[in-house]
Amino acid sequence: MQLVEGDQIIMADVKYNLVHEVDELKNQLSISRRIGFFFGAGTSMSIGMPGIVELTKQVKESLVSGEKEDIDNVIKCLKSFPEKSDITIEDILNHIRLIRQITRETYSKGFEGINGKSAKNLDISICNKIYQLIAVKENESDITPMILFASWLNWLPRDYSKEIFTVNYDLVLEKAFEDLRIPYFDGFVGAHEPFFLPESIESKEKIDSPPFSWIRLWKLHGSFGWFWQKREKSETYKVIRLGSLAKGADTNRELVIYPSRDKYESSRKQPFTAYFDRLKSYLQEGETHFIINGYSFGEEHINDILFNSLKQNNRLHIIVFLFSDSVFERIKEQVKQFLNISVFSPSYAVIGGFIGAWDSLDYKPELELYYDKDDKKLTLGDFKLLVNFLINTSGSKFAIEDKSKRKL
Repeated sequence: MQLVEGDQIIMADVKYNLVHEVDELKNQLSISRRIGFFFGAGTSMSIGMPGIVELTKQVKESLVSGEKEDIDNVIKCLKSFPEKSDITIEDILNHIRLIRQITRETYSKGFEGINGKSAKNLDISICNKIYQLIAVKENESDITPMILFASWLNWLPRDYSKEIFTVNYDLVLEKAFEDLRIPYFDGFVGAHEPFFLPESIESKEKIDSPPFSWIRLWKLHGSFGWFWQKREKSETYKVIRLGSLAKGADTNRELVIYPSRDKYESSRKQPFTAYFDRLKSYLQEGETHFIINGYSFGEEHINDILFNSLKQNNRLHIIVFLFSDSVFERIKEQVKQFLNISVFSPSYAVIGGFIGAWDSLDYKPELELYYDKDDKKLTLGDFKLLVNFLINTSGSKFAIEDKSKRKL
């Protein structure tokens, strides 16, 4: 069966009844003992934060003349690689940090028309611009959906820890937890300059871990509250967590956003490594339902972990909610190889290894939680609407919303 979506032709094996599949999804989530989440950029975009494309554009426009020349040189170099068709600010940062590494940040050594000192300054400047742009949006955005999600997640009765993995470096999740006075843990300990303690993540002993009631938050690409700090009498760095306000007017304090290869490789005990190891072990430990939202499957190292875990743990079930059919088209052939992943896009699904389209439906009242009757699209790829769906199907809608409203 061929189904045309815009200029794309999607081969569909079957037709899926949307009501039946959503009812099955509700049943799975209600009986699962262990539920985890993975949030991509689309989660934050749904509440008004800029996506990577818009962020790249805004950062480039905000740089001064000398910095613009340097970043143009970087982009020119990146475009020489066939696989780099859409160059993002993270691609640019990664390349700049390679230059910093091979030049040892010295003025006398350069690469691709950029000396080491300029590369360091450009790195810091770009991170500062990212911080400024997203900080403004954080203050302007309505984080009600994130507060509702935090309230729902905290309400869930579970015998296992509740864990969230995210590639977003904004502080929206932290704000939601703190507004609701929900305890969460990210592997940092201390009060003066909280430091990362990998043993707190790696330990399998319950006595060494925070209580199950504490939500685990693993930020795979860093955070606006993290900063690099050089160790005394050493060329290596450690990561400290000081909170967003620590940035202040100190433009030389380097943010830890997006893994920096040179500093990252200097220690196997940095958060990035420990968090990715935690993602692997979490997905390969027993029966787990893992919900993905806002992720476009554009990062191969993350995709490798997800797909390898599907192979190695047949008790793992990954549920993916996509915002667009275009991402579905790109990944459908890969995900159909696995029986333990379900992918839901606005018009299509992969369930049990079969690609299908949503069957035409007459409008029914129960559909309003997850179906746009005008566009005839599943809407659960939108984080705001996914949260609304989770709360409405929880059986404790009013209690969850009442707790949230007290903090809004």
